[in-house]
Amino acid sequence: MQVANSRRTAILRRDAVLATVPVAVAALLAAAGPASASTIGASGAGDPYFPLSGNGGYHVSHYDLTLRYDISSRHLDGKAVLTARATEKLTRFDLDLNGLKVTRVTVDGRTAHFSRSGQELLVTPSRALAKGREFRVAVSYNGTPKQVTDPDGSADGWIATDDGAFVAGEPQGAMTWFPANSHPKDKSSYDFTITVPKGSTAVANGVLLGQHTAQGRTTFRWRQSEPMAAYLATATVGKFKVDQFTTRDGIKVYNAVDPREANGSAAVLKKLPSVLEWESKLFGPYPFRSAGSIVDHAPSIGYALETQGRPLYDSAPDLSTLVHENAHQWFGDSVSLTAWKDIWLNEAFATYAEWLYSEQHGGDSAQKAFDALYARPASDELWAYPPGDPGSGENIFGTPVYARGAMALHELRKAVGDRVFFRILRAWASEHRYGHGTTAEFVKLAEGESGKDLGSLFHTWLYEKGKPNQA
Repeated sequence: MQVANSRRTAILRRDAVLATVPVAVAALLAAAGPASASTIGASGAGDPYFPLSGNGGYHVSHYDLTLRYDISSRHLDGKAVLTARATEKLTRFDLDLNGLKVTRVTVDGRTAHFSRSGQELLVTPSRALAKGREFRVAVSYNGTPKQVTDPDGSADGWIATDDGAFVAGEPQGAMTWFPANSHPKDKSSYDFTITVPKGSTAVANGVLLGQHTAQGRTTFRWRQSEPMAAYLATATVGKFKVDQFTTRDGIKVYNAVDPREANGSAAVLKKLPSVLEWESKLFGPYPFRSAGSIVDHAPSIGYALETQGRPLYDSAPDLSTLVHENAHQWFGDSVSLTAWKDIWLNEAFATYAEWLYSEQHGGDSAQKAFDALYARPASDELWAYPPGDPGSGENIFGTPVYARGAMALHELRKAVGDRVFFRILRAWASEHRYGHGTTAEFVKLAEGESGKDLGSLFHTWLYEKGKPNQA
C-alpha cells in the first residue's frame, strides 16, 4: 500500500478454475486455537490486531461472486458461493460480513440456519460437516455497502464515489461487500461476475473472461486463478478508459483510468511493462497471469492499494508509487502474511524497491535515502515504534513500518553484500510463492543464504525501541 495522508504518511508517496494453495493451510488456521468440544468454528483467525478477522474450522479454496450494483441508488445485490474444506468437525461456522441483509444461506444445497452477531455471519448447516469434507456454502445478500473505519481512522472497503465505487479491502474491508474468511492466512481463487449500468466498467482481479451488454446493463466476468487473500480482492466500478495489451513476457495487462486522471497518469502507466520487467529481474518471475492498473478519481481517500494483479490508485500515481504497488505483487500478494504484526514484510520490501529503482535509474542511491532518514532526530515519528512489532492495528501503516523497515533491509544488504542480498530476495519470493511467510522465516533464510548470524541486526532494526545506533 502507498499512502498520502496522516494515516499512511506522505514520505511514502515520494520520499521514501480453482487454485491449490501450496501451504499447510490447516496448520496455519490452527493458530486460531484448538477445536472446541462443541465443534463450532472459531470466530477469528487468532490475529491479536484484528481478533474477529478470519474464522476457524475451514479453508476456502474458491469464491464465486455474482454482484449487481446500481450506481444511482448505491444498492448491491450479491450471491457468494464459497467452496471450502472443513479442518475440523463443524456443527457451526462463521463468515465475516459487515452490514448488508442476508436473505438465504445454503450448505451443499440444503437450507442452513443463520444469524448475525456484529461482523460475524453465523451459519448452522442442517447436518454436521465432517473433518476433511469439502462443502459449498451459498449466501444471498443485498443492501447498501458501508465502508468501515480502520483503527487509524482511514476508510476501508466498498467506498462509494461519484461514478461508482472504489473497492479497497486492506486490512478488513472485504467483509463490506462479500462474506469471507477474511484473513491473509486463508487464500483462495476467485470468479467475479459483476453487472453495472451500461457505460460503466467493473474491474476485478485476474483475467477478463468476457463482457456483454443487454437491457441497459453490462456484465463483466473476471477470473483470479492464483491464490489471493480476501483483502486484495476488488470490484471497483466507474467511468473508465480501458487499455488492454499483452507484454512480451505474456502477461495480460488491463489498465482502467478515470478520464479525469488520464493526462496525469499516461506517462507513468506507459512505464508499467518496463517496471514489471525490472522487478522480475530482481525478484524472480512475475507471479500472476495478469497485471495493470485501476486509476480512479477519488483523491480524498489518500492511498493506493496493491489489489492483486492490478493495483488500485485513488488518483494518477507517480512513478515511485507505481514501483511500490507492483513490488507488492511479489511481497504481500504472492507471499502473504500470517499475522498483521509482520506487515513490514509487505511495506518495507515495497518501499525498498522504490529506493532500488531510483538507484538503478539515475536517481538517489539507497544509501542516500537511508542517510536522509537516519539524520532525523530521535524524537521523529520514524522512531516511534519498531517496525517488526507495531503494537496495534493503528500503527501498521505508519512511517516506521515503511521507512525504518526499508532501513532494516538496507542494513541487511550492507551486512551480506549485494550478491547475497538479491539472492535472499529472490529466494524469499520463490520459496514462499503463493504461500505465506513470517519474520522468523525471513531471518532464517537470510542467515542460511549468507552463512552469518544476523540476529543482532534484525533485533536492532526491527524490534528495538527508539532510534538505533549505527554499527
